[in-house]
Amino acid sequence: MDPDLIPAAEACRILGVNLQTLYAYVSRGLVESRPGPDRRTRGYRRADIERLAQNRRVGRGAARGAAQSLDRGLPVLETRISQILPDGPYYRGASAVEAARAGATLEDVARRLWECAEADPFATPPPSAWPAAVAAVAADATLPPLERALAAIPLLGVAERHSFNLSPHVRREIAARLVRQNAALLTSGLPGVAPVHRQIADAWRPGDAGFADVVRAALVLSAEHELNVSAFAARVVASTGAHLHATVATGLAAMTGPRHGGATARTYALIGAGADDVAARWDRGDDLPGFGHALYPHGDPRAAELLAMLRERHAGSAALRDLDALIARAEAASGLKPNLDLALGAIGRLYALSAGAALVLFAAGRLAGWLAHALEQQEQGRLIRPRARYAGAPPGDGV
Repeated sequence: MDPDLIPAAEACRILGVNLQTLYAYVSRGLVESRPGPDRRTRGYRRADIERLAQNRRVGRGAARGAAQSLDRGLPVLETRISQILPDGPYYRGASAVEAARAGATLEDVARRLWECAEADPFATPPPSAWPAAVAAVAADATLPPLERALAAIPLLGVAERHSFNLSPHVRREIAARLVRQNAALLTSGLPGVAPVHRQIADAWRPGDAGFADVVRAALVLSAEHELNVSAFAARVVASTGAHLHATVATGLAAMTGPRHGGATARTYALIGAGADDVAARWDRGDDLPGFGHALYPHGDPRAAELLAMLRERHAGSAALRDLDALIARAEAASGLKPNLDLALGAIGRLYALSAGAALVLFAAGRLAGWLAHALEQQEQGRLIRPRARYAGAPPGDGV
């Protein structure tokens, strides 16, 4: 058996649980299992088992709860922004999947996430030109999209004279301006008054209304997902009182990691490799980027909605047949279903876009969620400052 995998009996012994509990951990996405060498048994990822065992050793009560909270465990703070349920995320009580299906735009869900009521922060048009300090970076199409936005947004913050204004109305206008400016930076364009999905679609496939609708739905479904890595990072920074540009830059920085936003590029590559490689990858212990989600053990509804749109628009195409073959092969080999990363990568492949297109869609949409968390956290007026449990050498050891 692969040295990274251990048999069920050993996994149960390490955890001190029975087989039913081990299977429950697998179904909740806490432990990954793979086929054994004889194809009749299963192996369980050693790192997952050891992490769970360590959590159990931490102790009971508050200390144990805190230790388990950092990896999709117990809630660590209250929010009114979104809730994750089996049928997808809900934005302040409204289904994100239903919103995408009903034709909502990113601006529509941003207004809901930010609790704008009757006020429309998008009614004020953004500046039609970049500040001098930003112009050269914003126009440099040779830079990767996220890095271009990361370089420019702090400079936009310097030019924003209302950066630290506490008026809810002013702050939401700044947030709306940032949503448009971020989309323009990600596509190396200029901010405008057109909906963000049109701005992005016209940069890549001008005049393609069907593609623009897919982009619209992708942005809506990417907009918010509770305390994911980038949202939590942005929220921590916002709790210090930093201006909205700083919180957005923090979210973008977190998204550059291969285990967060970078997963879209790996998914794009997997789709390009084709179905024949999927079972072999899984059998040799490689992961399948774009498949499985710890919070959606029965399948990611966001991916299902986007894939349904793609199947409708690309029915009969060779590219769609190849994609469906890959999905079927992956599900048969691993039991895992597509997640949002797979759907975003599929958009890039089916529309012959670059590998970075999926990440642009993810970052352009998720900005609305980061801003919602920043606004909520700063209105609460509390600093996020957790404690660490020290596990190193005792004082004076080795001195």
